[in-house]
This record gives sequence, C-alpha cells and structure tokens, in this order.
Amino acid sequence: MDREQGDEPSAPPSAGAGLVLGAHWGFLAFFLGFGGYQLAALIMTAALSGRVNEFDPLELPEVGPLLLLAFVPNLLLGLAPALAARLWGPGFKATFRLLPTLRDLKVGLACGGFALLAGYLLNLLLLGVYGTDQLDDNPLTGLSEGLGDGTVWLVLAAVIVVAAAPLTEELLVRGALWNALAHYRVPGWVILILTSVIFAQLHGEPARTVALLAQGAAIGFARLTTGGVAAPLVAHAANNLPAALTLFAGG
Repeated sequence: MDREQGDEPSAPPSAGAGLVLGAHWGFLAFFLGFGGYQLAALIMTAALSGRVNEFDPLELPEVGPLLLLAFVPNLLLGLAPALAARLWGPGFKATFRLLPTLRDLKVGLACGGFALLAGYLLNLLLLGVYGTDQLDDNPLTGLSEGLGDGTVWLVLAAVIVVAAAPLTEELLVRGALWNALAHYRVPGWVILILTSVIFAQLHGEPARTVALLAQGAAIGFARLTTGGVAAPLVAHAANNLPAALTLFAGG
C-alpha cells in the first residue's frame, strides 16, 4: 500500500477515471475531436470552394467574416476533450490543470523557446530541400493580406493563433490522448514521440513535417516535465507568437 501511495503523485490527473466502451475515455475524446475536426474541415472546404470571393456580408474586409468560421474545425479539437472530461473524467479542472504555476511558466517558456529555435533551424534546412515554393506557402501570409487594414480582425486572428488554437490542440493531444496513454502505463518517452507525430500530422503541412515534429517534441517535453497541460500550453503559445506577429507585418 505504501508503494502505491508513493507512486500516486506521478500519475496523470485522469489515471483513476472510468472507462468508456472498454477503454479510457481519453481515447474516445481524441477520436471524436480529431474526427470532428476532419469532418468539419471537409464540409467547409466543399461548401466554400470557389465561393470565398463572393462572401462579403456588410462589406467587411474580404476574409474577416470567415475568420471565426475557419476556426470552427479547430474548436472541435478541444470541445470533445472538454466535454468528455466533465462527462466521464474527474472534471475539466482536475484533468487538464490549465492554471499555470510559476514552474509551469518557466518550463513552458523554455520549451517554447527551444521549439522556436528547432523549428527555425530545421526550416532553414528544409528550405534547401523543397525550395521556396512549398515552404513559403504560409497560410498566415495570405490571411494577413486578406484582412488588410482591419485592425480588429488582425487582433482577433492573433488571439486565435497565440491562445485559442494552442488551447484546443493541447486539450486534445497533450491532454486527452496523453492521459489515456499514461493510464495504461505507456512509458513517458513513448507518449512524447507518439503525440509529437500526431501533432505534426495534425497541421497538414508535409513540407514542414520534420520541423513540426521537433517543435511538437519540445512542447510535449513541457507536459512530460510538469505532468499538466498548462506548461505545454504556454510553450505552444510562445512558439506561435512570432507567427501571429507576422499578421501585423503582412497587414
């Protein structure tokens, strides 16, 4: 009994949560979130294909009104884990531990800085492999051009890039999925690799897969070190901050 009590603090918050369909609820949350993301993205692509230029309600900036709509698939990534934690897990707060401590902030900023450095260096190497045609195809560049001088939309886009998107992705990958794998005592380094691969694949940028894999590993190391989602969320936000600033430079 003493040995089990000594091991308890290192277990993830959801380690004692119930099962759903015979497996840890985090797996179902992951597949629901990821599946909803893919389905919503597919529906939106089909619905908006060839019609974006026609979308101009109230004569707002060209793609400004589409900004929130474009975030809907990403929102589903975090919605499923959030609801699943309340329905089947120990609760949202206990499961994800989003309120950062001072240590979470330090670890998150350090890992975020390393993710930035690793991504920058690897993208330089990939630039020589793929050339500028593929690696220069940054969706944020086109977004900033479409938003033009719409300051409100630029700020909203930056908030999504720095805070909202990292939150939903972390709840899914380093939250629900990580907890589910840890529940079955999968070694931490194995979870780190698996979630990093999923993180890279989730972004759908084949030319940047290697860089995204390294960045995902750096962000995941924050989760491995602290045991909660707060630190990787800080790391993810720090990693995305320079990309968000390019919105204003492009505008």
